[in-house]
Formats: sequence, C-alpha cells, structure tokens
Amino acid sequence: MKFFTIILFFFTVITFKNTKSNEKLENEILNISVNGLVCDFCARSIEKLFSKKEEVKSINVNLEKMLITINLKKGKSLNDDLITKVINDSGYDIREIRRDR
Repeated sequence: MKFFTIILFFFTVITFKNTKSNEKLENEILNISVNGLVCDFCARSIEKLFSKKEEVKSINVNLEKMLITINLKKGKSLNDDLITKVINDSGYDIREIRRDR
C-alpha cells in the first residue's frame, strides 16, 4: 500500500510540473478592439509601431472587425498601459484588450 501511495504521489508531482512548464511555453495572443480604425494606411502604421517591440512575434490588423491581433514571443508580455498609450497616441480608442493563450 505504501508503494502505491508513493507512486501516486510522484505521478501527481510530475504531472503538475509538466502542466506548469507547458503553460510557460505557450505564446500569449492579444486581441485588441479599437474604435475608429478604418483605413489601410492607419492599419499599416499600427502594425509598424508594434512590430518594433521586442516582445511581438507578429501582428495583424483587421479593419472590418476593427481588431488588432498581436502574437507575442514565448515568455514575453506587453502591459495594457503600453498598448493603450501606443494606440491612443495613434488617434484611436481601445474598447477592449483580451488576452488568450
């Protein structure tokens, strides 16, 4: 019975450790809803500004949905204040910032 308990304990610890390490390997995806983003020139400007950030792996601006999707590099993050500043300084208002993995 002790042997079974020890095996179960180690299995639980290993499973938990693997789950935590897998979470760190996933890329964070930011979905930013923006008001007023309607022209292609403005979309390219936003893409260029965020592409310069070290944390950004890729960016896509969808004008129809007024949605900016930013894929971050593994283990990297951008804080909401920086995102808001870049977008507000470009002349747009943020409706929502959603973070997905």
